[in-house]
Amino acid sequence: REYQGTLSVTRNGKTCQAWNTDTPHEPNYSSENPSNYPDLSLDAASNYCRNPDNEPGGPWCYTTDPNIRYEYCHVPLCRKRMVHTCQAHL
Repeated sequence: REYQGTLSVTRNGKTCQAWNTDTPHEPNYSSENPSNYPDLSLDAASNYCRNPDNEPGGPWCYTTDPNIRYEYCHVPLCRKRMVHTCQAHL
C-alpha cells in the first residue's frame, strides 16, 4: 500500500519540495505523472513524502535544499489492523 500520510520532512530533517513545482529541483518523468500518486493530483500531494516511481527505499521527496536533490523519508510500516491509527514519525 502506498503511503498517504502528511509527513513532509526527510529522515535527515530536510523540508520536502512541493511536487507541483520545479524549484529548486526539476522533477523526473515519474514525478510529473499525477496517476503515480495515491492523491491522484500533484496539488493534493502537496510536499508530502511519496513514492511515485516505486523506489525500493520507500517514500521520498525532493528537498528544498538546492544542494540535496532528494532524500528518503522515515515512514514506519503499519500492521494491517493499525493502518488507521499508525502515525509517521521522524
